[in-house]
Amino acid sequence: MSTDASKNVFLEFLRPHRTIPHTSWAARHRWDLSFQRLFILGFGLFIFGLGDSLLVQSGTGNAPWTVLAQGVSKRLDISLGVSTFAISTLVLLLWIPLREKPGFGTLANILIIASAIQLGVNIFPLAQNYLVGVAMDFLGIAMVGLGSALYITCALGPGPRDGLMTALHHRSGIRVGRVRLGIEATVLILGAILGGTVGLGTALFALFIGQSIAISLGVVSRFTSQ
Repeated sequence: MSTDASKNVFLEFLRPHRTIPHTSWAARHRWDLSFQRLFILGFGLFIFGLGDSLLVQSGTGNAPWTVLAQGVSKRLDISLGVSTFAISTLVLLLWIPLREKPGFGTLANILIIASAIQLGVNIFPLAQNYLVGVAMDFLGIAMVGLGSALYITCALGPGPRDGLMTALHHRSGIRVGRVRLGIEATVLILGAILGGTVGLGTALFALFIGQSIAISLGVVSRFTSQ
């Protein structure tokens, strides 16, 4: 195969997907559990959490929700994992007045991501310089994108933050993109006030995470169709 042909095949494999693909492991409802589905869900959430921790260790700026979690952890003198778990649980409680129902994936999201973030900050070293930090940012964004694609395609329920977004969208009628922007901006500002790290990594995450998820959904779609 020629170099150009190989390049085209690679680019096609990484072509972003516009929708959530149907996979063989997709659940029929939010509590439709199987070994394969649970493994893919757990692996996706674990990769998501490790990716998030890479942004933390890059020292260049965290993802918006982790800015808040880090700020809370500093103020209350608790670990980042515990802070993430507590915030996710509080967000889940906001579902009650919005009449949103969680699934198994919702609960797994809270536990596994918080645990993986804490594991990541414990095992990954801090970036030794800014360029290494930026490289860690991009690797972390790619991992969060892949993890998101895997757990989303399990169809076992949205994470607490995604569920809050869609519930507010349905209840208010405000466009989902504007709801998400409002939520992310609010937690980012609050986290920065509390002492969470905001910087280039935060901007890179906001700029590329959507594309990372879309590319990962495309990879999952083409992988499962083979």
